[in-house]
Formats: sequence, C-alpha cells, structure tokens
Amino acid sequence: MINAELPACLVVSEALTVPVCMQLQYQTADPYAVHATFHLSGRKPVEWFLAREVLMEGLHQPAGIGDVRLWPTRSHGQYMVHIVLRSTRGQAVLVAPAQAMASFLRRTENVVPPGTERCHFNLDAQLAHILTGN
Repeated sequence: MINAELPACLVVSEALTVPVCMQLQYQTADPYAVHATFHLSGRKPVEWFLAREVLMEGLHQPAGIGDVRLWPTRSHGQYMVHIVLRSTRGQAVLVAPAQAMASFLRRTENVVPPGTERCHFNLDAQLAHILTGN
C-alpha cells in the first residue's frame, strides 16, 4: 500500500480558500484507482475513488470527464493541479501541489507500471466486494 498526505485548498471563491488535508492511498489489489480522502477541519471526511490514469494525465493537460476533472495550473510560482469533483450534492474545486502528486504517482508506477494494471486486477474479488457491499 502506498500512502501520501498532500496539503490542498478548497476553493470557496476567487478570494477565499480553505486548507484541506488530502490523503491518497494506492493498493495493487485495485490497480486502476487511487482512494482519496479529504479532511476539512471539524467536518466528516469525504472519500472519492479517482482513476490513476486521469490523475497522471491531469498533471500535464486537462483530463477527466463527468464527475472528476483535473488540469495543471500555476499559482504564486508553483505548479498546481486543479481538481473538480461533482456529485448530486454539489461541486468542490480543490487545488493541490503538482510536485507532491507527481511524487505519489511515481511511487505507484514503481509498484504497478502503467499498462500492467490488468495483471494485478482480480475481477472475481472486485465483483465479490461490490456484491457484498463491503
């Protein structure tokens, strides 16, 4: 299991951002996904599963469709990644340091190189997990 904690910001408005702790987790048993947990002070954590490939692409160009979109940007001289998460309950725009995300993703690539995910994916186990609701 590969873990990383990234400092991120929730963009409330053009003038207001709120610090968010973004925890990323990658497991070879689910090689296509990165589990992201967002911690806002005093609130219940919010969990999302993000496609590793979309995270990788979003470091260099706009990526994602539907509920998850990413794009690279530069803010105050730093390379950042904008992350937009949409659900039926609303939308969140976050900004995270691109270098920290790239470092995390390189660590996942060392364990499961891109293009070899299918060798690590256990379809029967994933279906059982989904069907039992665990």
